[in-house]
Amino acid sequence: MDFPMIGLSRYIVVMDDRQLNEELHDCLFVIRARVHTELKELAREAGLTDTQTDALWRLSRGPEMTARRLADRLQCDASTATSMIDRLEKRGLVRRVPHPTDRRVKVIQLTSKGCALRDRVIQHTTEHSPFARLDHKSRLRLHALLRQAIDGNHPTGETANVMVTPEEEQR
Repeated sequence: MDFPMIGLSRYIVVMDDRQLNEELHDCLFVIRARVHTELKELAREAGLTDTQTDALWRLSRGPEMTARRLADRLQCDASTATSMIDRLEKRGLVRRVPHPTDRRVKVIQLTSKGCALRDRVIQHTTEHSPFARLDHKSRLRLHALLRQAIDGNHPTGETANVMVTPEEEQR
């Protein structure tokens, strides 16, 4: 049986696959808890729920966001997403606009007030990110590995090859 060896500063840890997967999950839970704690504090200051803060984050990424797509991303019912969108709309953070190609659907967009709050959420999260402890090259590599784990688009065992420019290398 092969045991991966992982260098952790001054010592080497040897784990079998089960132990390694368990440790990876533990790390993800710790990171999730830290990010959640930071966001919860900011959400409380802004008068938002955790889910509303998550919605602002999600609305800032990608093309048109419908209530259905937002519900999928937040892993909640469409009715829950609709109620949350209603509350965000009443606060002036989002607006519903007609979909460009489907008259039956509305697109949820951030207002300028919503964009400002979203930017504050992103800045706060970035400044308090556990990933900030890693250098730029390590973050790029971690990003590639996480995308690989999520998307499953690389054969097992292939390492994430990240091209780093000389400028990025110096960061």
